[in-house]
Amino acid sequence: MKYVCTVCGWIYDPAVGDPDGGIEPGTEFEDIPEDWVCPECGVGKDSFEVYED
Repeated sequence: MKYVCTVCGWIYDPAVGDPDGGIEPGTEFEDIPEDWVCPECGVGKDSFEVYED
């Protein structure tokens, strides 16, 4: 399941992760640390919602 930032539209894809942010590919959104922020705009996990493609 992918998640989209409601502020900037960046999409978190667990298959890709966020290597620059220290999140390995294969990491589910629920398993990302609470202090992680969007790599595009810097908002927290609470600003993401499930992405319906």
